[in-house]
Amino acid sequence: MDSFSASCSRYENFTFLCSPLVYTENLKYSQPILDLPFPLSCSLAWSPKQAAMEVVRTSSVSSIHIPTSISKTQITKPKFLNFQFNPIPSSSFSRIHGKTPSKSKLFTAISPSPSSVSTESIGPPEPEVEVDTKGEKFDWYAQWYPLMPVCDLDKRVPHAKKVLGLDVVVWWDRSESTWKVFNDACPHRLAPLSEGRIDQWGRLQCVYHGWCFNGSGDCKFIPQAPPDGPPVNTFKKACVAAYPSTVHHDIVWFWPNTDPQYKDIILKKQPPFIPELDDPSYTRTMGNRDIPYGYDVLVENLMDPAHVPYAHYGIMRTQKPKVKVDREGGRPVQLSVKKLDINGFIGDQEWGISKYIAPCIFYAYTKPVENQANGTASSAGTGKERKIMDVGPANWQKACFVPTKSDALVVGFRRWLNKYAGGEVDWKGKYSGALPPTPPREQLMDRYWSHVVNCRSCNAAHKGLNALEVVLQVASLAFIGIVAAAKQNAVSVAARNTMIAMAIVCFAGSKLLAHFIYKNFHYHGYNHAFR
Repeated sequence: MDSFSASCSRYENFTFLCSPLVYTENLKYSQPILDLPFPLSCSLAWSPKQAAMEVVRTSSVSSIHIPTSISKTQITKPKFLNFQFNPIPSSSFSRIHGKTPSKSKLFTAISPSPSSVSTESIGPPEPEVEVDTKGEKFDWYAQWYPLMPVCDLDKRVPHAKKVLGLDVVVWWDRSESTWKVFNDACPHRLAPLSEGRIDQWGRLQCVYHGWCFNGSGDCKFIPQAPPDGPPVNTFKKACVAAYPSTVHHDIVWFWPNTDPQYKDIILKKQPPFIPELDDPSYTRTMGNRDIPYGYDVLVENLMDPAHVPYAHYGIMRTQKPKVKVDREGGRPVQLSVKKLDINGFIGDQEWGISKYIAPCIFYAYTKPVENQANGTASSAGTGKERKIMDVGPANWQKACFVPTKSDALVVGFRRWLNKYAGGEVDWKGKYSGALPPTPPREQLMDRYWSHVVNCRSCNAAHKGLNALEVVLQVASLAFIGIVAAAKQNAVSVAARNTMIAMAIVCFAGSKLLAHFIYKNFHYHGYNHAFR
């Protein structure tokens, strides 16, 4: 059940961001409630003068493992730990706490059934400060959403994404040297523009009839229109809806509203600013993953450090408690919510301070202590989602029993979601409320379509290893062919035996490589009972 994991050692400062983005058209899931309203990208920052990344591994779709805390090491300065799910409002913990994190290197990987007995929370306290916002309702369509890290976008082709149920296409406009985000439907016959191409003049061309559009969405060419006829391409209905978009922190962001009043929204409200992501003294890398289950389940999972020793046992390192009550070493975790309003909440953790900024940012500033535990972000699957849907999102505590302080941030998030967003994402009628059937495990935890095809480095590695597998197979056949074709006296016994041995080695190597490719780039099962 590991999907993305990394661990760091010997560092002073640490920053992590995780950002739920949207799934691509390549995914086999279509119902929005089972998918994030935004794509998933993660960012991890750390530093040190001796920072070392020990493991960076990409695997299954069913779980995202990202270290959200720190391995056992000597630490003398404050750390900055950051979880981010999508739009990142422009505030930083250095401003909030009046501190400036010391320099660090940045790694970036730019989301039971109810019983007759009440199971409402009895442990996690109410927020110490809950601001009365006088019935304000959170507007899901008045936020910046990250679509994809630039490093994983190919300028030669358009890319399909789905955000909040909106089908959009991301493409590189050569004339303006910037990324554009359009509605993914040609105004002619509604064919997906993401299946088209960028023509020789740098225009987005529809695959169906060849209509071409510039970076503003204006139709510049209709092949079927006679050159001496009326200029039908200039009609307003021939234009494509263009969303406000920008590149921020090397991620393409867009505003999910094409109303003309938002054309220059970037001048009034910018995507959130994380200083470390623009600091050249930091080291960073980006990644993305498509997750086939609900936004709320993913967000609360990322706010839940108590599941790490169990859900990620043997994958993520955790702090060993003084008294180990079981194999995994779970222990009490002291969390609390300090403030909650329409913009999110502030959380207090035993190792630092965290903040959730609606709808999808969670980050934390760690305290200077000697030892820290490894944390992670992981998915719990779609079963929990169905149980909550059975009782209704607003009544989630009737299906869950959360009596300890380790669930305080999850309770805070659910309280925010219910109070300001009506308990659910605003799909604007694009979701009926019924969950589709749960896909088979192999499909649910697929790695290829959920990550590899959208990751430039993983895709290149996958192609290279597949080519190597073919080379080994050809080499094996070649050695056998040489032995079979050679006359008995033309090749010595030793040479003959050597070539047979080499054929066997190449064949075995190709089989082992095929298994490695499947396990790391397609599907790898995980059974907790045998871990």
